[in-house]
Amino acid sequence: MNLPNKLTLFRIILIPFFILILAVPILSGSVVWAGTTISMTRLWATIIFVVASLTDFLDGQIARRNHLVTNFGKFADPLADKMLVMTAFLFLVGLGDVPAWVAAIIVCRELAVTGLRLIIVENEGQVIAAAWPGKIKTTTQMLAIILLFLNNVLFDAFNIPMGLILLYICLFFTIYSGIDYFVKNRSVFSDSF
Repeated sequence: MNLPNKLTLFRIILIPFFILILAVPILSGSVVWAGTTISMTRLWATIIFVVASLTDFLDGQIARRNHLVTNFGKFADPLADKMLVMTAFLFLVGLGDVPAWVAAIIVCRELAVTGLRLIIVENEGQVIAAAWPGKIKTTTQMLAIILLFLNNVLFDAFNIPMGLILLYICLFFTIYSGIDYFVKNRSVFSDSF
């Protein structure tokens, strides 16, 4: 197992800790940062999320630079991202920070694209790598989630809801990249009808 794949597995392993921090009220207290109060639970969840997100950036960079791109990595890397992001969105909906309809669209797109990838692997034996709209979606998702968990603290002083702005940019690219995947791979379904 190469280093990028180990980083992907590490990201998957971090998800239960992310869930535990948010689901079990074991941390008490809060910190004040830039004039905004952030609960210790949200702060530690954000730290875990940031570490997991950095592994996503690193595994891709290392794999491409050192020619370590594997089918496992092309499959497991986006799957790990989806697991992490869906978990974060479920908790943000529960906390009242993200509208449920936005999270529902994002989750449905993720499941649909994952299903499409599996069909293509089964039929054609190839794994689809992420295209640029999907990469923009992933980047804006990660940044939106971080800011939303931190109560938008970085932009509170300017009264700019940057977390929500990034969330809706993410929503646009979620829809756009989902349509793009299906349009580019419509031939998969041509024999099905």
